[in-house]
Amino acid sequence: MATTMTEQAPRRSPLAFLGTGEARKVVLSSYLGSTIEFYDFILYATASSIVFGPVFFANLDPLVGTAASYATFATGYLARPIGGIVFGHFGDRIGRKRMLMLSMTIMGLASFLVGVVPPVETWGAVMLVALRAIQGIAIGGEWGGAALMSLEHADDRRRGLAASFANAGGPSGAFLGTAALALVALMPRDQFLAWGWRLPFLFSLVLLVIGLYVRSKISESPVFKAALAAEETKEQVKKVLPLAQVLKKPRTVLSVGLAGVGGFTIQATFSTFAITYAVAHGVSESHGLWAFALSQLVAAVTIPVFASLSDRVGRRPVMLAGVVGMALLAYPIFLLLGTGSFALVMLGFLVALPLLQALTFGPMAAFLAENFSTTSRYTGASLGYQMASLLGAGFTPLIVASIFAASGGQITSVLWFLIPMCALSALALVFLTRESRHRDISA
Repeated sequence: MATTMTEQAPRRSPLAFLGTGEARKVVLSSYLGSTIEFYDFILYATASSIVFGPVFFANLDPLVGTAASYATFATGYLARPIGGIVFGHFGDRIGRKRMLMLSMTIMGLASFLVGVVPPVETWGAVMLVALRAIQGIAIGGEWGGAALMSLEHADDRRRGLAASFANAGGPSGAFLGTAALALVALMPRDQFLAWGWRLPFLFSLVLLVIGLYVRSKISESPVFKAALAAEETKEQVKKVLPLAQVLKKPRTVLSVGLAGVGGFTIQATFSTFAITYAVAHGVSESHGLWAFALSQLVAAVTIPVFASLSDRVGRRPVMLAGVVGMALLAYPIFLLLGTGSFALVMLGFLVALPLLQALTFGPMAAFLAENFSTTSRYTGASLGYQMASLLGAGFTPLIVASIFAASGGQITSVLWFLIPMCALSALALVFLTRESRHRDISA
């Protein structure tokens, strides 16, 4: 009796488009690591909008207390360039992987300690500032390593997509952190302010253990290892510090940094002030947090989508669409946030973050990294990214809250800050930068 045998096609991984098995593992590790780090970083940002004012600055007027809370938030952004330089130096000298392990450890421990800061109006605030600075140093070192590990393991045709998972971890972490805070915000308000808000910070220790285990399983960047081996025969190159290599052409780091400013301004405005604004105009704190959190969940999907688009049409056109779109739609978005309707507030956040900000953040990781050579890429990309974050986001919540209060609550005052920041990035993208998607990153 004849028998027929049917050959089964080998089962393909749903992530096969990212390249080899090792490349996929590295990309997913970068995504998970960034998710955990940004959980910690954005959790603090969100808590600064609704918790730290009444807990640590209760003796001040509510608007002044919120502004003071945002000032502690800014400390993290001031420290980020320091982290980018320090971690970038050692990442360009001894390896990307070691710095990623260290940055995650520092971030996780700092976030855990935020959860045990005593509610003393003077010393509690000082401790918040110190821990926020430590968070900033850690996140300053995290992003560059995560983006570069993915980029340098990826196929050249998919570099934008692969590197974008470091940025996709941002909204994923923001979703988890904001969702955690939204859940504990359902508690009676006195219990929430007394101890409930601390729980998401204490949970950072669990995430740290998970993240370190995953990162311990990945391999070092093959592009970096090849560059390091080549340097062993070029003693004169080894003497040039990565930062010195970057600063030989300061126009590059300045131009790519300015190109990213608008995206960070959008992020900072909508992760802090916009939530407070929506709550002040009728939605509950929990609903305001959930609107932001759900928009971040969607952004975790749209960021890789727009990054993939940039692999086909270029980094600059996609990023330009995001900042120009925000400049045009900022006023209608804030009209939606001020309606007091959860559905319309949700729509406002969806337009601002998963659409407009994601357009800027999707290609950004590859765009920044592709502008620097291998032996200074960690330093250069980190410095450009952290410069953009400092200028675009560091003081944005404080500035926006202050000008909003000074104007008597006129939202147009906020737009006069948000729109020019987006225009600045648009001008930098058009006049100061060049397309980077076809550049050879092995040099």
